[in-house]
Amino acid sequence: APDGAAPMAPPRWRRPDGAAPDGAAPDGAAPGSPVPGRATREPRWRAGGACATLAPVPSSTRSTPDRRRERERARRLVRAIARAVDGELPSVSALARRRRDPFRILVSTIISLRTKDEVTEAASRRLFAVAPDAATLARTPLRAIERAIYPAGFYRVKARHLREAARRIVDEFDGRVPDTVEALLTFRGVGRKTAALVVSLGYGRDAICVDTHVHRVSNRLGLVDTRTPEATERALMERLPRSLWIGYNEWLVRFGQTVCRPVSPLCSRCPVARRCARRGVTRSR
Repeated sequence: APDGAAPMAPPRWRRPDGAAPDGAAPDGAAPGSPVPGRATREPRWRAGGACATLAPVPSSTRSTPDRRRERERARRLVRAIARAVDGELPSVSALARRRRDPFRILVSTIISLRTKDEVTEAASRRLFAVAPDAATLARTPLRAIERAIYPAGFYRVKARHLREAARRIVDEFDGRVPDTVEALLTFRGVGRKTAALVVSLGYGRDAICVDTHVHRVSNRLGLVDTRTPEATERALMERLPRSLWIGYNEWLVRFGQTVCRPVSPLCSRCPVARRCARRGVTRSR
């Protein structure tokens, strides 16, 4: 620049068509604003109705006919398993069939963690006899809750979580159990599995609940190839029709407990043995 003149700004590079370079905002636009003509990428997490769920990520490595065949195979496998375990339901699912009450489903699911089904059923019955609703449970002494749910695993910790949840339901949610996964995840003792069960079984919303049984059996069957329950949930949402989402957990939990056991599964009794990928199976009966 000449002496005393302000230095000139460096020239702004443009493409031959006059558009701003990739990643740059047009003249006058705020930094970070979308550039016209460029496709924006949607986040992989999105809200699905009232229940936030992991958004399925489309598979780009397989052709459409291949994906159709995979989905049909998955549908047939799941329906065969559902027929095989028909009438045998986990304790929380059995409770939901008798009475669709989100409060009771939430309470029973919290009790069921690390606890056998028969213990969960008995403990839930005793607690509901003492505290049939959130308002009553919020006023119930901690020792009375502990006595009601004993010998459930970690019963003292669960008793504190149950009373705190009841008080929050009364004070913050007008006595009604929240109907979204996000809100339920703010409760102590409630993880994604519990939240998904309450939303699906308590409110009839489409959601896939993935616990250790579902994650393990889904991978063993070859329905998915994933490392975490969250990845399994996302892959199953892409592969299974919505009509199978709610029942999927209860079918695979019972199937994983009775036939597809973690160690030495009963492959001789398996209704889908011929179609199973047998991933990780080194010994069976």
